[in-house]
Amino acid sequence: MGSSALISILITFLVVVLVLYLVARLPIDGRAKQIVQIIVIIIGIISLLKYLAVF
Repeated sequence: MGSSALISILITFLVVVLVLYLVARLPIDGRAKQIVQIIVIIIGIISLLKYLAVF
């Protein structure tokens, strides 16, 4: 595993955490917030799997 891949994974993780944090602060109702959080987590997992599939 190269260091560039590790950096990519780290950046992806940080972006997902940041987006989840921003979504949690949005003045929207709990149901919509939950849906957005699930979507963000799924996108994060897919992009992490994409990085891991390279190896």
